[in-house]
Amino acid sequence: MKVNFLRVLKVFKEDAVLLAFAVLLGCGPEPSTQQTKTSETMPSLSKTHTSGADAASLVTEKTLQTYQWYCAQCHGVTGRGDGINTPHLVVPPRDHTKAAYLETRSNQQLFEAIKLGGLAVGRAPCMPAWGHTLDDKIIWSLVGYIRNLCNCKAL
Repeated sequence: MKVNFLRVLKVFKEDAVLLAFAVLLGCGPEPSTQQTKTSETMPSLSKTHTSGADAASLVTEKTLQTYQWYCAQCHGVTGRGDGINTPHLVVPPRDHTKAAYLETRSNQQLFEAIKLGGLAVGRAPCMPAWGHTLDDKIIWSLVGYIRNLCNCKAL
């Protein structure tokens, strides 16, 4: 009986090491091109509010609370990419206050990154997909909030 327990314990330790290794690889600096989907190949997503004005008009107190609850852990309370999880990530979170990059992205691209996650849109694999947690309306309002943080317009 003791031999079987030791064998199970050894297998468990090996599995735990493999799982940890797989998680670390998933947060590597560049996603595999084989797993990456571009927005051109993805199915059509909700395009109800794609203009900057529409997205910005959806920003409410609930938007601010949602950003603080779901986004600030990585992107920081003020959106500067300095959240409490940042030191533990291989790929630094996007600084939402820098217009130089965000002005090269459309509102639809930001929406897809939030809804589908970073890997699905060819960006950082550590960015989770929030589409099963947040509805489209709140995701569009987050796009508007990000536009407010960077004080920039969509592509």
